[in-house]
Parts: sequence; C-alpha cells; structure tokens
Amino acid sequence: MRIKEIIELLEGEVIAGEENSDLEVSSAYSADLLSDVLALTEGDTLLITGTVTLQVIRVAEILGITAIIFIRGKQPSDDVMDVARKRLNIPMIVTRKTMFETSGILYKNGVRPCKNRPASEV
Repeated sequence: MRIKEIIELLEGEVIAGEENSDLEVSSAYSADLLSDVLALTEGDTLLITGTVTLQVIRVAEILGITAIIFIRGKQPSDDVMDVARKRLNIPMIVTRKTMFETSGILYKNGVRPCKNRPASEV
C-alpha cells in the first residue's frame, strides 16, 4: 500500500516527507515503548506510535523505518521536527485515530505485522 493511500484511510495529515508519499509499505509495527521497537522491529517498516520525542526519530534512523504515524493527534515539537527533517527523509503523518483503530484499518487493507524476531532471540 502506498503512503498516500494510508494518509487517506487514516484521515491523516502529512507533517514531513510529503515528497515520498508514493513509497510502498507492506508491514507495520505499533508501539509506544521504544525499547520494544528496537528489539522487535526490522527496517522497512511503518512505525505507528504515540511517542513524539526525539528518541522516536533516533530509533527510526537506526532501524531504517519507512514512515512514522503519530496517533491520537499528537504532534512532535518544533525541535523534534527540526532534527527529523535534518536526519530523516521519510513521511511523518499525524492521525486523530487511536493506535488500535490505526492498526486495524491498515491490517484490514493489507498491511501486515513486521516480521519481528522471536522473543527468545531478544
């Protein structure tokens, strides 16, 4: 599914990386706990989170996240956005939907869970 389709489905607003809205996404991971994201997520994944701190940008950079969706209408601060624009060139989207709604809508439309490592490997 393309990012621009995801934006429509989630009634989202692009806050960065609009030029990459044609990117294809096939998997996603939903979490607020960034240690879980680091431990269980692989690159080329859409990250769905309510965390709007600088750490989420660093995690996205480390893992090679495809795009970030911020849920519940949460907006990163200007400081976070400045760093994100300098370090990442990925779409960042804000939706008013909850994490549960967002995940369900994307799953229903063909986006699958990322292939994470089994807990025994973490």
